[in-house]
Amino acid sequence: MPGLVVFGRRWGIASDDLVFPGCFELFVRVLWWIGTMILYTYHRGHFDCNGRGVLHSYLVGLLVVLALIILSLLAIVYVSARGTITNSGPRRSIPALVYLRALLYLPELVWACLGAVWVSDDSQGCDPATVGAVIAAVVASWIILLFTGVGVVFVFDPLGNPRPQPAAMEPLGVPDMQSSEGTQFLFTARSLAVKVWESRLRLLCCCLPQDESHRAAFSSIAQLFSRFFSDTDLVPSDIAAGLALLHQEQDKMEQSRDPEVIIDHSPSSPIGEDLETELEKAAHCMQFAAAAYGWPLYIYSNLLTGPCKLSGDCCRSRAGEYDIVGGDHLGCHFSSILLSTGLQYRDFIYVSFHNQIYEIPFFVALDHKREAVLVAVRGTLSLKDVLTDLSAECENLPVEGVSGACYAHKGICQAANYIYKKLVNDGILNQAFNIAPEYKLVITGHSLGAGTASVLAVLLRSSFPTLQCYSFSPPGGLLSKALADYSKDFVVSVVLGKDLVPRLSIPNMEDLKRKILKIVSNCSKPKYRILLQGCWYELFGGDPDDFPTEMDDRREEELSQPLLGEESLMIRHSSSYQSLASDDSPAHTAAHLPLFLPGRVLHITEDGPSRRSCFSQVRYRADWSNEMAFRSILISPRMLADHMPDAVLRALSSLTTDKPYSLCPSSLNNSQHHSI
Repeated sequence: MPGLVVFGRRWGIASDDLVFPGCFELFVRVLWWIGTMILYTYHRGHFDCNGRGVLHSYLVGLLVVLALIILSLLAIVYVSARGTITNSGPRRSIPALVYLRALLYLPELVWACLGAVWVSDDSQGCDPATVGAVIAAVVASWIILLFTGVGVVFVFDPLGNPRPQPAAMEPLGVPDMQSSEGTQFLFTARSLAVKVWESRLRLLCCCLPQDESHRAAFSSIAQLFSRFFSDTDLVPSDIAAGLALLHQEQDKMEQSRDPEVIIDHSPSSPIGEDLETELEKAAHCMQFAAAAYGWPLYIYSNLLTGPCKLSGDCCRSRAGEYDIVGGDHLGCHFSSILLSTGLQYRDFIYVSFHNQIYEIPFFVALDHKREAVLVAVRGTLSLKDVLTDLSAECENLPVEGVSGACYAHKGICQAANYIYKKLVNDGILNQAFNIAPEYKLVITGHSLGAGTASVLAVLLRSSFPTLQCYSFSPPGGLLSKALADYSKDFVVSVVLGKDLVPRLSIPNMEDLKRKILKIVSNCSKPKYRILLQGCWYELFGGDPDDFPTEMDDRREEELSQPLLGEESLMIRHSSSYQSLASDDSPAHTAAHLPLFLPGRVLHITEDGPSRRSCFSQVRYRADWSNEMAFRSILISPRMLADHMPDAVLRALSSLTTDKPYSLCPSSLNNSQHHSI
């Protein structure tokens, strides 16, 4: 940090990022030099084959080139390891060393060609071991050159023209007056950033049709990404170091936190509807939410028996069944739903696996056990679903009888409107209630499906006042405060552990960026030590490291002033960026409209230490929480694992049955208690 500027442009790598690649190449080059020296010493004085003069020159020249490269790498590693993330002064000689190292690729290329010529033309009659060693050296040279080229492409920044140095800094919060030229420059830079992100999205989604809806989604997502990344000069390794530091900081705060008070009833739930009842309903609905993923999740959850159970059904002719099963040409999805839910074919009213952007699969079935017409919406399982997730701008969602601003996540709102039209306009719900008029409506889903189910419940609430919605791991940036409060009467959100997605929203991401800027600015250790200790902590645990910071010796009255380091991380002042000494809620520091989790929130956590051995038992507890408890992203190795639908289903099953759950199948026979 900041991005390294060489060859007239900024790159997506910092001057302190060369320690690890430099050490790896140094290790390879030293071994290579030792092997070449052994070969030269062995043949010295008796090169007795054709082309011995060329071979002698090649080995001597290779030793010299390798020695120069080793010396340059030693200098690069030593200088790159100096300073801190924000204090790049001790590394000011890195650009010159990079130029020197780049120059040494020229003689290496020449010697690789010379070795190839000798092997092809003059190696007859030579010792096969010698020929093999030269071939290995030539191949190694070309491999290193190839990987160097790939690395250059990887760290290339299309927006990497050297950024102009800002004028004298004004205090944060004071708008700086920009000239018309400066305004025009910023507008051009932002337009270019949007185009670059659009190109990246098109390349990533090259297999998708490039129609108008996809182009509009690409443009919307590109504008979101360009705004988020445009006001900092962080490279990926800075973010990794910040996440490592932040994880340990959060763990220290968690260890020192007082035990929370447990409540048995949701404040907004009926008196007789206690936590255990809601858990039983949630565990039942989660089976349908997981089943909506079709055969991929079924195979993943049943690796040994799943393929065998599905193999007899997938390719079987079902001519009479395709009137309700769409987008499932082999029948594997529908077969897995039947196996997962235990329902019969006649219990399904409508099943669709049609998938486009803003159009996600769902099914409608009769749940006779709970006497419900159940709508289950699938979560993210394709690139089209990812585009729906990333369309995170706000869209108006007016609801009759709700006072206050009503808006929701744009992509999820459009997906809910798609299913709403199918259910209402196509008469699917009427068909279901004609069969079972006494049943109630229940909507469920996981992840993207959870968010869509919640918005769909809001849309259907006026027509079905008794409907219920169980939303598992919904995205955090979903509903406005007014709609979130309105949904508490009929929506229950279930969140497992430190799941990332329920904490994911644009204001929370801005808050995470602010925290990363603050923590990397204050840390006085070099980046390579932060990353090494962070990797050790993630893999093996231990006590969180107490990193010394540049703020340790500062007086209390100075804490209201921003650090020089934190200012150097900023390209321009952002409305989402406040003084790094401030710990204001992201709802106040972000320029984006705040969005919240839907309904009442049921939070499931693991009892005991967060790290345990493979054979240890897992004990869960479930508590009522609220949407404000998820206004900050928690860094954890389980932040993605806790989002998986099979993990949520296992946790709910453990809480509602006496069946023990452990990390290893061999320890299932041990006793375990669940807590609520």
